[in-house]
This record gives sequence, structure tokens and C-alpha cells, in this order.
Amino acid sequence: MSKVDRRIIKTQEAIKKAVIELMTEKNFDQITIQDIADKADVSRKTIYLHYVDKFDLLDKLMEESINNLRKVSETACEMEWRPATQICFEYLESHYSFFSTMLANQGTPYFRSRFLEYQIEAFKNELRKTKARMNEVSEEVIVHFVASAYVGVVEWWIANGMPYPPNVMADQVGTLFEVIYES
Repeated sequence: MSKVDRRIIKTQEAIKKAVIELMTEKNFDQITIQDIADKADVSRKTIYLHYVDKFDLLDKLMEESINNLRKVSETACEMEWRPATQICFEYLESHYSFFSTMLANQGTPYFRSRFLEYQIEAFKNELRKTKARMNEVSEEVIVHFVASAYVGVVEWWIANGMPYPPNVMADQVGTLFEVIYES
């Protein structure tokens, strides 16, 4: 495996940080490559060396975030609901700037869709492991219900400035998961 030059990583991080900061100021559709270049203190050419356009940049940023969340969730899935949920809420809290921007900015409804798709996949795998006892409700309905509810709670929590710490959210959401999956 070849090592990536630290300068490249530093440049890409500056570009990603710049686009997130700009999205807190204005709608993604209004942001230009020049805006991103100015904010990141790089040239437009540098951005185009790494990304096809601003949509490719945003797509890679979203993909990276979902993949990082997936890694966190995979280790958490070996635990009981509450500690696993706490780890996920702690991750969301530590990446508040990204998630609040992506879930609040009107130019990125696609992120919410990808976040929901990821949650559906995760809860489907969890449902298969726990064999929830809801014979009269289809697996598809259970998974979409739980994933939509979870994404809604995350959106509410982030939009309201995280009014409860991750451990409180984990207790409350974990209790709901236990009711659904272990009833």
C-alpha cells in the first residue's frame, strides 16, 4: 500500500473544511469553486487536481463521512443497544459541524437520503441478528420505521444544538430500540 503525501491530505482537509464552512454561510448552489479556493487558501487548479467539480467534492465528503460512521457503528454493533447508541451519538457530537451543516443546508437534501439509506442498511443487518418478534409486521416496514425515526431524532438533536448529552440520548434512544427489537 503506497503512502499518501501528507501535503495532499492537508490540502484535501483544507478544501473539505472550506466547503463545510461556506455551507454554513450560504446555500451549496451559491458556492463557487473560487469561493472554496479562497476559503481553503489554495488555487482553483489545486481543487481540480483532487475533484472534478464542487459536486464531486461534496459527494466524496458525504461518502467519507458515511464510511467513517459505518466503521464506528460496526464496532458499536457488538455491544448492547445503549452503549452502541452512545458511541454513535458521541461520533455525531464530535462531528457536529459537518452533520449540522449537511442536515440543515437546503442544498444538500441528498445527504439526508444517503444517511437514511445507510441507517436502513444498518438496521436491516441488526434486525436479522436479533430476529425481532414482530411476525405481523414485515421486515421492510420495521427497518424503514426504525431508520426514519432514528434519522429524525438525529436531525432534531443536531438542529436544536444537542440539548442532551450523548449518554442521555443513548439511554432514551436505546430504550426505544430495546422495545422494538427485543419485545
